[in-house]
Amino acid sequence: MSSQLSFAVVIPARYQSSRFPGKPLVDILGKPMIQHVWERCTEAVGAELVYVATDSEEIQSAVEAFGGQVVMTSSTCLTGTDRLAEANVALKRDFLINVQGDEPLINPADITRVIERYQDCPEQIVNAMAAIHSEEEFRSNSVPKVVASKSGRLMYMSRAAIPTTKELAFEGSFKQVCIYAFSAAHLEFFASSGEKTPVENLEDIEILRFLENDVPVQMVEVDSASIAVDFPEDVERVVHQIKSMSRC
Repeated sequence: MSSQLSFAVVIPARYQSSRFPGKPLVDILGKPMIQHVWERCTEAVGAELVYVATDSEEIQSAVEAFGGQVVMTSSTCLTGTDRLAEANVALKRDFLINVQGDEPLINPADITRVIERYQDCPEQIVNAMAAIHSEEEFRSNSVPKVVASKSGRLMYMSRAAIPTTKELAFEGSFKQVCIYAFSAAHLEFFASSGEKTPVENLEDIEILRFLENDVPVQMVEVDSASIAVDFPEDVERVVHQIKSMSRC
């Protein structure tokens, strides 16, 4: 993949998750979850362009054991995007692709799509989204729902069930897929605030920090069957999906 712009795919990973401590290292079919994510990222761009950003020596050791590259960051990062901003102080790339460390089924083609969209229109923030097909997912407060304009500009994102009719019925929606493209300047801006913005903090959705500062975000639709691991019980869903895919 050629480009005049330098970039890397960075997977932010922290050990001390409030909902699932040690989550990046949870075993999924004989591999730590972070390795599954890393392998899918390397399918998209090659191992030389993939890094794990962490403040954990346990995660560092695990990543280096399977041959991954690590950028150590501080333990004070408020979000994964703050961790990316800190990582890029060392990496010095024109833009970074953030792939969440809790999405072991992330589609390499979706990563490539976000990279290509950014390269078509450099300096814009790009975030992926996918259609929601079940009411259960629409009602889940662990799934950020996306409302975008006709041109794909992000209007709002929420853990609430949006958009909905006045009877609160589900008639279609999109969910955020946690693949982002950020320029170096946007990462610097994000981290410079030093604190979460009010709605970002309320919703616990970090991309809202940009919207609250009037910075536009471009959404791009992808075909995603990814399952985010937010809680221990999600691991079994991932294992079942991987086994189903291997039987195809």
